[in-house]
Amino acid sequence: MTQTLKTKVLIIGAGTGGYVAGIRCGQLGLETVLVDASPGLGGTCLNVGCIPSKAIIHAAGKYETVAKAASGDGALGITASAPAIDLSKTVEWKDGVVKKLNAGVAALLKKAKVKVIKGWADFSDAKTCTVKTDDDDIRITAEHVILATGSEPVELPFLPFGGDVISSTEALSLPEVPKKLVVVGGGYIGLELGIAFRKLGAEVAIVEMAERILPLYDKALTDPVAKWLEKHGVQLLLGARAGGFGDGKLNVTDKDGNPMQLDADKVLVTVGRRARTKGWGLENMGVAMNGPFVKIDNRCATSMKNVWAIGDLTGEPMLAHKGSAQGEVVAEIIAGHDRVFDPTTIAAVCFTEPEIVSAGLGPDDVKGRDDVIQAVFPFAAIGRALAIEAGEDGGFVRVIASKSDHRLLGVQAVGQHVSELSNSFAQMLEMGAVLEDVAGTIHVHPTLGEAFHEASLRALGHAIHI
Repeated sequence: MTQTLKTKVLIIGAGTGGYVAGIRCGQLGLETVLVDASPGLGGTCLNVGCIPSKAIIHAAGKYETVAKAASGDGALGITASAPAIDLSKTVEWKDGVVKKLNAGVAALLKKAKVKVIKGWADFSDAKTCTVKTDDDDIRITAEHVILATGSEPVELPFLPFGGDVISSTEALSLPEVPKKLVVVGGGYIGLELGIAFRKLGAEVAIVEMAERILPLYDKALTDPVAKWLEKHGVQLLLGARAGGFGDGKLNVTDKDGNPMQLDADKVLVTVGRRARTKGWGLENMGVAMNGPFVKIDNRCATSMKNVWAIGDLTGEPMLAHKGSAQGEVVAEIIAGHDRVFDPTTIAAVCFTEPEIVSAGLGPDDVKGRDDVIQAVFPFAAIGRALAIEAGEDGGFVRVIASKSDHRLLGVQAVGQHVSELSNSFAQMLEMGAVLEDVAGTIHVHPTLGEAFHEASLRALGHAIHI
């Protein structure tokens, strides 16, 4: 028997875009139904992405610290016995973090009076879907539909997922550290996990088609990461192509066209993510597409009236915080507020070793322009960085500003813990700050943020500590 349900707002997907949209709709008094098929609320980010990966990265860092102390490499006067890792217990701890956050999201949605239905939605037209649940089928019609179906890992036809060929999802739940791990793809997901497993003791090789790692970032930002990989014995094959896998060996063609084989207990394929557009009836909704993504305007509206799309489904950047911001905007528009989604910048972070932050324009974006100022300040000249062993990896903060009015155009950083500077960078850009605004803000000492202050002073021609 099929139940029938009518609602003001129907949201498909409970990731960081969908559940935030749901909470904001509830706060605004909009009757809202949220449909999601995954085991836990929070989508990719909370369950198999941002949060669990950072938990594993954190555990790997702790393990590396103890291993250094045991080997005598630590310079802090700390000694320890050689550590051991029970990855199954680490994964159990990670799962506990995820479950706590799942419960938190559920509680927030309940407080906002959002009706959550667990099941897979299938649209027959733009405003009608049938949800198959464990108990029954539910036919839902809505005045407004918010599509927040997210994205999924790209699978290579010659390296299908299964067995020892894994995606990031399986990598975050391995019962033990593989002795030999080959990562196919030198983007941020592959590098974050590859570095974490290297810290945990795995032998790691990375196969990347481009001529350098993290090709979306400029070379100055990625060089410190490349140096870390070299120093820690990670085999880096650039300009190389992966082939098939069998009998514990991955076929690879190197940059010179020579065939080779890499031993691998696990092959982690991280060649990108694609919008989840299949399997839920998008083709029946009559919305326009922008290549592989759903086309939206600056209100996140699709070509179909009262159908909205947010998050990874709408294209790059595929970042959780973008989806959340879009979810808030759409909820407020439906409630009658005058809103648009028009951010000055959406900062991006790579949780590599060291970390990378980029907000606004980078040097490649302003190449050849003589109307900009660029200035770099190294963490090696920052006391706090040296005190936490973060100043000797080539890290720095860079500012890019307009030469005529000193308005900030972009801010980048590479170094340990620089992810925590990302919000400061984004805030200054969003507020239209000029170099004098940063220079005139008294930055707390001792902190890593002082490098942002000093880089701005340097751009003005009078850095203090260099």
